Amino acid sequence: MKIKTWIDKNTCIGCGTCIAIAPEIYEFDSDGKAKAKVEIIEDPNLIQKARDAEVACPTRSVKVEEIKD
Repeated sequence: MKIKTWIDKNTCIGCGTCIAIAPEIYEFDSDGKAKAKVEIIEDPNLIQKARDAEVACPTRSVKVEEIKD
């Protein structure tokens, strides 16, 4: 399984929840909002972390989408 993840910059408030949960995937951008360091993920552990970040985001700005092969 593969996923694509990204941050909706229009709703991100820069709280850092996603970064706290998955620092391997997300980081702060120069605008103070989160961004994905890695967009395509295949590692099952990192996929779970991305999904956890998606659920924990207070503004639902973390997006995770399964990539169909």
